Amino acid sequence: KIDRNSDFELEEAISKVKQVASAKFDETVEISISLGVDPRKSDQMIRSTVALPHGVGKVVRILVFCKEDKVKEALDAGADFAGLDEYIEKIKEGWLDVDACVATPDVMPQIGKIARILGPRGLMPNPKTGSVTNNIAETVNEIKAGRLSFRVDKYGILHLPVGKASFEEIKLMENIKTLLQTQKGKGLSGRL
Repeated sequence: KIDRNSDFELEEAISKVKQVASAKFDETVEISISLGVDPRKSDQMIRSTVALPHGVGKVVRILVFCKEDKVKEALDAGADFAGLDEYIEKIKEGWLDVDACVATPDVMPQIGKIARILGPRGLMPNPKTGSVTNNIAETVNEIKAGRLSFRVDKYGILHLPVGKASFEEIKLMENIKTLLQTQKGKGLSGRL
């Protein structure tokens, strides 16, 4: 149905993606952007976050690492799990049933014990991506609403989900445009 050698305008590309979605489940629509950067050079490493207006159609399970006095605030904000020592122990035992982790700055030394487990899975809280914060409620709400952290791979290509095949075309378009505006804000140009 699609000539792989053809270039399409964004509206037409979204329409074609929806036409060829034929799996028995709600397929994820992803975008890949070749940024033409060399991520081995520190000044060309691209890493940031973007809040997509319509999310990506995925229920995100969030673990907040915090001290006892912040647990209720985290759970009230929508976090699925909140605490510190008990979750550090569970993670050491192999439990990783979460999609994102947030931490308060005062507990980062304790989380360092499990950095080798969380880091390779992209779950390690990081101040650069906004997942180490004292403003737990706002961060949890943003992540639940569709905030994504991203960085280029070793080939200088950015891969991100932008929604589900069941999304209306306008919602996919708005998510992609928001992502591209974030990218342009970094002074980059890429090829879709």
